[in-house]
Amino acid sequence: MRNLIGALAFAVLAGMACAQAETYPSKPITVVIPLAAGGAVDTNVRIMLDTMRTILGQPILVENNGGAGGVTGINRVARAAPDGYTISVGTWGTHVVNAFIYATPYDLLQDFEPVALLPSVPHWFIARKTLPPKDFKEFVSYLKENDGKVTAASVGAGGSSAVCGYYFGKATGTRSTLVPYRGGAPALQDIVAGNVDMMCDLAANSLSQVKAGTIKAYAVTSKKRWFAMPDVPTADESGVPGVDLSNWLGAYAPKGTPKDVVAKLNQAFAAAMADPGVRARIADQGMEIPPPEQRSPEAFAAYLNAEMDKWGAVIRESGIKVQ
Repeated sequence: MRNLIGALAFAVLAGMACAQAETYPSKPITVVIPLAAGGAVDTNVRIMLDTMRTILGQPILVENNGGAGGVTGINRVARAAPDGYTISVGTWGTHVVNAFIYATPYDLLQDFEPVALLPSVPHWFIARKTLPPKDFKEFVSYLKENDGKVTAASVGAGGSSAVCGYYFGKATGTRSTLVPYRGGAPALQDIVAGNVDMMCDLAANSLSQVKAGTIKAYAVTSKKRWFAMPDVPTADESGVPGVDLSNWLGAYAPKGTPKDVVAKLNQAFAAAMADPGVRARIADQGMEIPPPEQRSPEAFAAYLNAEMDKWGAVIRESGIKVQ
């Protein structure tokens, strides 16, 4: 009799567990974005989430938490319950670069489940419109001739623009003087005003200013030309091979989140990115959706590991660090 009762109890509990898994999500989901509201990244994430609310049948709450370069928001998700109701969406800068320049209370590879690789955008080299060089080759020569005298804006002392600048400087044998800003908007304003010379910027951030002719763009840091501005060459075709830097978005869940929950979140992101309206709006922002073979949790995990290896070596060599 005891064995029968035990078996029945086990069956009931197993059934309850299956029912809970099948009904995910059964309450609102919080997506933590470790950046301030209103920027290009925040806008693109919200475009996808607007459609995912319908796909998942639940409200999705957005929490912008950019404290300590995004570390505060990312740590909040690392310490959240691994149930799929609190996840993080961030960039190459917030999740990969910051893992090496900050003393983070989490380990990106050990404390998270990669959920999905999301849209990306290259960086590009922009400058005040009065900077003398006419093209990227002249720009590199100009930097060499004015060793350390050219000012380069950076969002934060150790942000992605600083890492890009170091990476570019090593590839070209050039140096510039870093000018840190608290955000991309004031940095861009000073380039437009001519108060700072150049910046390795997230291309989507400054696209409108380049189109308006208030600043100039020399080259993009991608293997192919950027679809949003095809007249701007790549660094590679301009004579500086190997300067390949994509600022991609990614979604993460706390370590231990059930695989079926991760899969459901991944499927929701994939369905959103397949929606024609979402694709058009993301393209309008200058972002490019990854091919299907790169979107699975497993493919994203492999890509993330490769990016951590590559940029960890670059950042350690650069000595860039924020305490």
